[in-house]
Amino acid sequence: MVPVAIGVTLLAWASAFVVIRGVGTALSPGALALARLLVGTLALGLFTLGRRWLTPTPREWLLLAGYGVLWFGCYNVALNFAELTLDAGTTSMVVNISPILLALSAALVLKERLHRWILLGAGISFAGVLLIGSASGARGLDDAVGVLAALLAAVVYTVGVLCQKPLLGRLPALQVTFLGAAIGAVACLPFAPALLREAVTAPPPALLGALYLGLVPTALGFTLWAFALQRMPAGRLGLTTYLVPPIAILLALAAFGEVPAPLAILGGVLCLAGVAVSRRRPR
Repeated sequence: MVPVAIGVTLLAWASAFVVIRGVGTALSPGALALARLLVGTLALGLFTLGRRWLTPTPREWLLLAGYGVLWFGCYNVALNFAELTLDAGTTSMVVNISPILLALSAALVLKERLHRWILLGAGISFAGVLLIGSASGARGLDDAVGVLAALLAAVVYTVGVLCQKPLLGRLPALQVTFLGAAIGAVACLPFAPALLREAVTAPPPALLGALYLGLVPTALGFTLWAFALQRMPAGRLGLTTYLVPPIAILLALAAFGEVPAPLAILGGVLCLAGVAVSRRRPR
């Protein structure tokens, strides 16, 4: 069951990069993040009806606040902003340094095992990010800013998982995901006026895209991720997301005909190679 949950999550998250790229012309980053989280929170709230509910402790509420604000709120806004200038494939490659960051952070914070292959993989992936940044910078300052926004998304994603992992030791995965999405939606409420204004003029495909982002990558994807995270070390699960960029690139090619710059592709290959190296087991 865990491999199925991981597979569906990776496909859902890869598709999100492509849908965000298509919707971003009609809805601004903050408005799209709020719409996505409102839909996701509503769907998750319906799923939680009649299920077991545990009252979080004060410490768990603090972790939930960090998880919701960072991963659901900040991550979505930063990701949407990055895709204003970067293609879906390049954005997914930059964000995908998060498995390395997560493996390193999990070793420091969650006391998961850290070995030399993880350190070597981190160095290779960092070189790949530099190449992606060079390729984007060569095309203009806006692309360089997009890379920085994608890097920010990777960092808050990492911290969000570190906040989430301890919660899943006691609280049900669905409850944690619902509360995280709800907290993220509250954090994005300042974008409500923009959402109301833009939703009136947005074409129906853009609104359907926001609905899809809330139901599939958010409600379904994050719930299945939490299910798998309850049963695997955070660092090891995070490394499975190395499959997201290739899927996102293929989907973007089919949807928009987008192909990342050659230097960015080389950087993405290095990022993935770094993740692959980090998965080696020491003797």
